Amino acid sequence: MRQENCKIVSNRQIAENIFELVLEGKLAAEMNQPGQFVHVKVADGFDPLLRRPISIASINDGLFTIIYRRQGKGTSLLADKSTGMTVDVLGPLGNGFPVDEANPGQTAVLVGGGVGVPPMYELAKQLARKGVKVISIIGFQSSNAVFYEKELAEFGEVYVATVDGSYGRKGFVTDIINGLEVQADIVFACGPTPMLRAIENGQYAPKTYLSLEERMGCGIGACFACVCHTQEDPKGFTYKKVCSDGPVFQAGEVVI
Repeated sequence: MRQENCKIVSNRQIAENIFELVLEGKLAAEMNQPGQFVHVKVADGFDPLLRRPISIASINDGLFTIIYRRQGKGTSLLADKSTGMTVDVLGPLGNGFPVDEANPGQTAVLVGGGVGVPPMYELAKQLARKGVKVISIIGFQSSNAVFYEKELAEFGEVYVATVDGSYGRKGFVTDIINGLEVQADIVFACGPTPMLRAIENGQYAPKTYLSLEERMGCGIGACFACVCHTQEDPKGFTYKKVCSDGPVFQAGEVVI
C-alpha cells in the first residue's frame, strides 16, 4: 500500500453519470488482485474531508482504471478533473477476488450490478488468461446506465439486464442466471446488497464470492465504520471489517 499523486491520463463519461478515470503511477505495480480498491482524495483542502473508496477496474503497464458514479459533491469534483492533473490516491486496499479458486476448464459466472461492474473487467481478464470459461451478467436501471458490455465481451459471453427493460433483458441479473443452461463452478459478484443477498440465497455454484459495498471512513480498518456481523454470530460481537477483511467474502461468511 502506498499514497501517491497519480497523473490523470484520461477522465471521460462512459454512461449517464458514470465516469472512467485512467491514472498513471507507481501504485499500479502493486496491483494484482481484481476486486481491490483505492481510496481517492477528491480535493486539496478539507472539504470533502473523507476519501472516496473506488474499485479498480483494470491494471495495465503502469496504468490503472477506476470507474465511479457522479452522485455528490466529492465525485462531482472528481468528474471536473482533466488530463494532466493529479489525484491523491491511497492503495491498493482490501482483499479481492480469489482467482486461484477457479481452475482451467471450469466455468465462472461473473455478476455485476451498476458500479459493481468495474471490478469484473479485471477479474474476467485474469480468469480468461488462465483458461477459465467466463460468463458475465451485468445489470443496470436503464439503457442510459449501461457500460463495459463490449469490454467484457473480449473474454466471453455477456448478458445484460435492465430494470425498465430498455436494453437487454427486462428484470434483474438473477432472472438471467435462473435461465442459464450452464452449470457454474464458481460465481463472483459485486453490486447492491439485495443483489448479493439474492445470489447468496440462490446457491448457483459450489463456490460463491461476494464483494460488499459499504460506506468507509479510513479504508484501512482503523475507524470501524464498515463492520458487518459474521454468519456464525449474527447478533453478537464477532465481526469483519469490509475495508480490510473484505471487500470480498465467501458466501456464508458474513451477514449480508
